[in-house]
Amino acid sequence: MRAVAIAHPNVALIKYWGKREVSANLPAVGSLSVTLGALATETRIEFDPSLEHDLLLLNGIEQPAGHGRLAACMNALRDLSGCDLYARVESENDFPTGAGLASSASGYAALVTAGAAALGIDAHETRLIDIARIGSGSAPRSLFGGMVLLENDGDGTVCEQIITPEDWALSVVVVITSEVPKPVTSRDGMEQSRLSSPYYAAWVDTHADDLRQAVGYVQDRDFFALAELAEHNCLKMHSVMLTTRPPLLYWLPATLAVMHRIGELRAGGLPVFFTIDAGPQVKAVCQTEVADEVTGALGAVPGVLRTIVGELGYGARVVGG
Repeated sequence: MRAVAIAHPNVALIKYWGKREVSANLPAVGSLSVTLGALATETRIEFDPSLEHDLLLLNGIEQPAGHGRLAACMNALRDLSGCDLYARVESENDFPTGAGLASSASGYAALVTAGAAALGIDAHETRLIDIARIGSGSAPRSLFGGMVLLENDGDGTVCEQIITPEDWALSVVVVITSEVPKPVTSRDGMEQSRLSSPYYAAWVDTHADDLRQAVGYVQDRDFFALAELAEHNCLKMHSVMLTTRPPLLYWLPATLAVMHRIGELRAGGLPVFFTIDAGPQVKAVCQTEVADEVTGALGAVPGVLRTIVGELGYGARVVGG
C-alpha cells in the first residue's frame, strides 16, 4: 500500500485571507488561482503495519510525531477508506519551504493524492477536496491545474478548474528575495488579522465583487483588466496584514523594488502584473511570449536572489507506486 504523487503550488490572483471557521479551516472568502508549473512537491506514502504512528519526513528532516494537520488529514483518509494502518510520509520540495511560495498547498495536495492512491480511494472522490483543505486552505486549488476557482459552499468548499494550461498562454516568473522561512505562518497571521485589523471586515465584504469580475476577465481573456484587479486585490490583502496588531510585514526592500519594476514594464507595454502572498517573494504573471524579457528585467533588480519561470502547471497526479 504505497504511492508517489506530485503537486504544484499555486498563487491566488484573487486571494483569501482569514477563516470563517478556524476548526474546520474554512476560508472566509473564495479565491482564484494559477497553478505554478515550475515548482513541485513530490510525496511518497507507504502504509506499514509495524508503525505505531504516522511518520513525516519533510525535505529529509523528521517532523514532530503527531503533527496536527498531517494527523488530521491521514485520519480523514483512513476513515474514508476503512484502513487503520499508519504511514511513512516522505515529502520533498524543489523550492523554499515556508517562505511564501505555497509549499503547504502543494504539500497537502500531494499528500492527499498519494494517500488516496495508496488506499485505493477513487481520485475523483469529491471529499478529497475537503480533506486537502484540513491541511491547508489553499491545498484544494493545487489538486487542479491551469486556473482554479475555490468557493464556499455551505459547510464546505467547492473547487474547480476554469481554464486548462493550454487555454491561455501565461507564464509566472517567481522572484525569490529570501530563502528564509517567514516569521509568522499564514494560518496564525490570518487569525491575528481577523481579530485585530480594522480593515478585515471591509476585505471580506468587498471580496465577492473582485472574484466575480476576475472570473469574467479570465473568460474574456482580458489580460490588462485582470492585471489591474489582481494587483488591487493583492494590495488590499496586504493592507489588512499591515494593520494587524502586531503588524504582518512580510515584504523586503527587494519585494518593493520588484513591484516598482513590474509597474515600469507594464507602463512600457509589456503584459505583466505582480501578486504576492504572505511572504517576500513576488510572482510576476505575464503572457508567455514576454516571459524571457520579464525574467531578465526582474532578475537584474538589486536584492533578487534568483528567478524561476514556468508556464501554468497541471493538477496533482500519481507518478508511481
